[in-house]
Formats: sequence, C-alpha cells, structure tokens
Amino acid sequence: MVMKVLYTLDSLNRGGAETRVLDVCRNAKKFGIDITFVASGSGDLKSDFENLQIKFISLQRDLPIDINLVWQFRKIIKEHKIEVVHSYQPVEALHLYLATLGLKNIKHVLTHEGFIKGKKNRLAAKFLAPKMDANISVSRSLFPWLRKELGLDTSKNFYLIYNGVDEKRLDPSGNSIKEELGFDENSLLLGMIANFRPDKTKDQMTVCKALPKVFEAYKNAIFIFVGKVSEGGEENFDECVKFCDENGIGEKVFFLGGRDDVPDILASLDLFVFSSLAEGLPISVTEAMLAKVPLIVSDIPPLLEVTNDGKCAEIFQTKNYEELSNKTLKLLKNEDLREKSVDLAYKFAVQNFSIESHIKSLKTLYEGLIKDFSHNTGFLENSNKKDEDSILKLK
Repeated sequence: MVMKVLYTLDSLNRGGAETRVLDVCRNAKKFGIDITFVASGSGDLKSDFENLQIKFISLQRDLPIDINLVWQFRKIIKEHKIEVVHSYQPVEALHLYLATLGLKNIKHVLTHEGFIKGKKNRLAAKFLAPKMDANISVSRSLFPWLRKELGLDTSKNFYLIYNGVDEKRLDPSGNSIKEELGFDENSLLLGMIANFRPDKTKDQMTVCKALPKVFEAYKNAIFIFVGKVSEGGEENFDECVKFCDENGIGEKVFFLGGRDDVPDILASLDLFVFSSLAEGLPISVTEAMLAKVPLIVSDIPPLLEVTNDGKCAEIFQTKNYEELSNKTLKLLKNEDLREKSVDLAYKFAVQNFSIESHIKSLKTLYEGLIKDFSHNTGFLENSNKKDEDSILKLK
C-alpha cells in the first residue's frame, strides 16, 4: 500500500525540524510513503530538498494567513490525490486545515516539536490540536507542558513518536576540525551544537563558566560552539564571548557559527556537551549518540529521556557549572567509562531514534488514519508508565 502524503515547512533554514523532515523525505519511498513536499518559504536547505527524488513545490507565504497560499495548497492536494497532510508548525497546519475544508477523506497530522513560542502560535496550536486526526509529540516530557500551557487533552488523538536521524547522513567527509583550527590530533576537542537563542534556553553560558577548571586540568583541551546567532540572540552570544575573553580562555574557545559539516564536527569531537533549559527532543544529542561521541547533558526531563534516564550519558544539574566541570573531568579521565557510555548510547539511539524506527511508526499511524481504525483495533498501545494521563505510543 503506497500512501500519498503532503509535507510542508514554512522555512528551509538549517534547523532541527527542517533536518528531521529532510531525513524523512530522503527515506520515505522505501517504506511505501509517496511524499509531495511543499515549501512556503526558503532557506539554506532548499537545494537539499530539491535534489531529493520526491515531488518538490516551492511557494511563498506573503501574509500571516495567506488565502492565496491556502488555495494553492488545496489545488496541490487535489491534483496529487493526497491522503494525509503533515505539518510541523501551527502556521503550516492552519493553512492546510483551511485548504482541506470541504474535502473528504483527508487526514491531518501535526507534530509538536517542542515548546511553542509566541501568543499567536500558541493560540493557533490550541485551536488546531483538537481538530487534527493525530497530534504527534516528539517526547514524553512534552505532554505535561501541552496540557498545562495550552490546556490540551493529550489523552485524545495524541501519539508519542520519537524523531529519527538518518545515520548515513552522519558519515564524515574526512575533514579534521582540529586541523582546521590549527591544533594537532592529540588535542582534546570538546563541543556543543546549538544556536544562540534570545530566550537563552540553550545555556551556553553555563558551559563557558565550566571551562576554566577543565582547561586548567587539560592544557591540550579546546572547546567549540557550533550554531548560528538567531535574531535576538546577540546578547547571549556577546555575553559568552566576553566571559571567555575576560577569564583568559578566549584563545581556547571557538565560536564557529552555523555549519553544514556536522558529521565532520562530530567525528572530530572527544566529548559532546549539551547544556539546555528546555527541549522537545534535541536532534544534536541523538546525532551525537549515533556518531558514538561521549555525552554530558543537563538534567532536564527531555535530556534524561533521550539518554535513557541518564544511563547513556553523564548528567549534571542544570545551570550548575561546577558540577559540569567535575563531570567533564570525570569523563575525560576515565576511558572505560567513555567507551561504556558510548556503547549504551549508540544501541539505545538505534533502537529509538533511527530514521527507520521513526518512519515505521509514521507509516503505522498513517495507515491507521487512512483505514480509520486507529482507536478501535489496537494498533496502538498505552505506553504510559510515568504519566497520569493516557499517552499512546506506536508499536
């Protein structure tokens, strides 16, 4: 059974949702999913999408609610005989919802990637979620927020499907980041991959504060921050640069900006650090797990979830830079511990966060929606062990 599914993104910038959708589009055909992809904006990844063996359509949204875009979506849905429309942001979902009004047998899926920013987006999500045939949460940890902040009943039409990463995409080209920065291969390269955001949910400053103690113990250690400075995130970036300069570590800390060579970066790292205050399910962490890089992450629920309750990584108390220093030194000093954690992380990631696992779950969901038996034949199971409400997880 080949299913015809429309995917859409409002931006093709290099970000978590865009990378995840790109991985799905690259692999969906072999699972019997025929994707038509519509971009209503542009960005760095446009050529990557254009080069895939899928139907790619480029449109432009000119207004917050663009009626012309709605009609173009409607035309595409009818022409390509779409059965399922799948969106990743409220603005995309709203346009698809309007485009399908009056059309029969079109199923709607909305993935909730994380904590929704902005009053208008939250209102749109609150309006749309009950009208979707399926809402996907990318982590168990996101459900309480969806209930508390948006007032959604997550016991109905909500499903837990972890995001997937295409492991083949992580094959490095052979470029050495250490050599690029002018250091030899015996140097210790530590790093974090995350954008500098205006809300400071990506907590690079705690990492900066932890580094002096690490550098004192390991003279050959250097650190890289990989990620662009998002609009409004300039203050966060400047504070980190200033701290490093004022504390005499500026020559050992490198701010590389946005990069398109993440596989080479991961292959060059001796340790991956991820300090964050809020997440959905961070792609950079799952990529590091699949790339077999030792991990140290902050103790927020999504990061505990993605590391199997911390069994696959060293865990430090959020914003506690002294504990981050100590846990980093612990990992650097203990090769056996690093190897054990890498092995556990890789096996857990393959089982839960591979692109194959992700698309199989999507296919099961799509088939159930199309056949309209998702809630009465048991193809879903209640996997809720830690939450007070029912959470459905695809087998």
